Amino acid sequence: MKRLVVIAALVGAAPALADEGMWTYNNFPAAKVKEKYGFQPDQQWLDKLRLGAVRLAGGCSASFVSPDGLVMTNHHCARGCIEQLSTAKQDYLANGFYAKTQGEEKQCPAMEVNQLVEITDVTEQLNKATASLTGKQYSDTLKAEMSKLEKACSNGDDKVRCDLVTLYQGGKYNLYKYRRFQDVRLVFAPEHAIAFFGGDPDNFEFPRYDLDVTFVRVYQDKQPVKTPDYFKWSEHGAKENDLTFVAGNPGRTSRGLTVAELEYTRDVSMPKTLMYLSELRGMLTEFQKRGPEQKRISSNLLFGVENGLKASKGRHEALLDKKFFASKVAAEQELRKKVDANPELKKKYAAAWDEIAKAEAQLLTLRKDLNYLEQGNGLSSSLFHTARALVRAADELPKDNGQRLREFNDANLTALKAQLFSPAPIYAELEIARLTFGLTKMREELGAKHPFVKKVLGKESPAQVATRVVKGTKLFDPKARQALWDGGKKAVDASKDPMVQLALLADPDSRAIRKKFEDEVESVIKKNSELVAKAKFDIYGTSQYPDATFSPRVSFGSVKGYMDEGQQVAPITQMSGTFEHATGQDPYALPKSWVKSEKVITGSTPMNFVTTNDIIGGNSGSPVVNKNHEVVGLVFDGNIQSLGGEYGFDESVNRTVAVHSDAIIEALQKVYGATRVLEELRPGSTKVPPVKANPAG
Repeated sequence: MKRLVVIAALVGAAPALADEGMWTYNNFPAAKVKEKYGFQPDQQWLDKLRLGAVRLAGGCSASFVSPDGLVMTNHHCARGCIEQLSTAKQDYLANGFYAKTQGEEKQCPAMEVNQLVEITDVTEQLNKATASLTGKQYSDTLKAEMSKLEKACSNGDDKVRCDLVTLYQGGKYNLYKYRRFQDVRLVFAPEHAIAFFGGDPDNFEFPRYDLDVTFVRVYQDKQPVKTPDYFKWSEHGAKENDLTFVAGNPGRTSRGLTVAELEYTRDVSMPKTLMYLSELRGMLTEFQKRGPEQKRISSNLLFGVENGLKASKGRHEALLDKKFFASKVAAEQELRKKVDANPELKKKYAAAWDEIAKAEAQLLTLRKDLNYLEQGNGLSSSLFHTARALVRAADELPKDNGQRLREFNDANLTALKAQLFSPAPIYAELEIARLTFGLTKMREELGAKHPFVKKVLGKESPAQVATRVVKGTKLFDPKARQALWDGGKKAVDASKDPMVQLALLADPDSRAIRKKFEDEVESVIKKNSELVAKAKFDIYGTSQYPDATFSPRVSFGSVKGYMDEGQQVAPITQMSGTFEHATGQDPYALPKSWVKSEKVITGSTPMNFVTTNDIIGGNSGSPVVNKNHEVVGLVFDGNIQSLGGEYGFDESVNRTVAVHSDAIIEALQKVYGATRVLEELRPGSTKVPPVKANPAG
């Protein structure tokens, strides 16, 4: 993978160059945008962008695109909902879905939309509370203070969500207050075949020809929510060199990590992740060969695994690039040299890098137990995670809010309960396969003589344990989960449910390794990362962006092609290319609705395009808007060069990949006859009947 690197830009040691940066709404480089593009967003402009862009709890982005709660996101971001609403007789993933009336909109069993309404800087409060503390005392105090602030912010209101966001590795803390919507209903989704046209071979590639879009609607009190802060649809869409803004929730970047942390990722965690995901993909691929129903119920999980595997490969390649990694080392050495040259800074910060390195060495000794006892690689099933949540809730909820495990604090309970009691279907055969795989890997990695392995398996094989607990559990039924939650510790401890008993059996060991990690590794890294961040502030100032944390961000850029292995890549593809790219065989087989519509689709309509906006995973579903807050596209991917963007940004080749706004309109009108959606996006546009109507589903 070829990339050009600018050392200062890679580490955030100096103000970002080019179109780099996933910026917070309260620290956006408006003057820089004006200098390069002639447009300077003011705070009012940024506030409207913030309110129009939303987050899907669970890992994606979206936006309001009508005043009546209509939300646009990616098809792959709504796959879970689409799959959960499907049955063996009506597969909406394969056939698509369109609600011709409001009454036909179907409620997603487990989807939540969050709209950021307020940002408060609480850095001073947290720094004051943790001053002079280290180790476990620092970690416990920080968590307690964070929980207290989140609880006060939400004030027990289920329609509010508050997240304490760590920025600059602890250099700053912001409290984000969201308006929460938990009644979300499916309005329109195309067929999987066009939403993910090209499949895994084309994933993270360009040119692309995908219609990766889905529309849902948010409701409150059984009525569509009024959303005055929405993005109107652009009349002309995006053209080459146009200024673009992407508002979304990038999941994670690691540009501010120390060399010791990057070395651990490169040499230990990433190779293990690649191996685990490769083997899991193999298991799921074989599972799908059992029959069409097995393929249907596992397709969403396989999609996620394949996407994660390809992304991880790209990130690993970036870290293996010797020149790239050498630049990270050189930049850290330069920063440390500046710290050491100033006696005051040296006293405050010099030891931080070495302390992080020691913590990473300690993590190496805990890694296997942490992965397989606590982090889900071994006991890998939805039902087990549900059982463990119920077991832990019974222990945690009686405690003071600030003393609980973070996922059980008051601010997180609404989302946790929505997930636990969701009516989304769970499939026994897939659960057995997943748990068998995880237990087999656990025995392989930890060894048959490991105390935890012996405790969990006893005299049984992984398949026997998995089959027994899955077939015997009643946790498929949300009412059974609710009864255990309501009954508390007494009900959980008395339960004869084999999945609950497995969770009770495993929990002491899982908690012990988690505590050891938090006390001896996580707390050390957090405290010293905070010191490294402050050292950067003292030396380079604060005109830089923080690493992504799945919190709302803005990036700016333009529609622009790039060079790939000596060839110029044009920035925009056309809908005619979709048909030229089709072979009739998966993953290049178009759905019947598209094959029938080829003659009426205007072939020159833009299909997908690329921009220089800086994004990362989590930006899927982000709107691409122009300076007038008009939708010109929908982010669904990055190119292969962008995968190294977790560790650095190179404007010459890193690209955002988006569905063009014109392609969405053309498909809604001429392929699907989705007039109700068209009328919301472009009021008055349906006065002329659509050329063709082949509504999905």
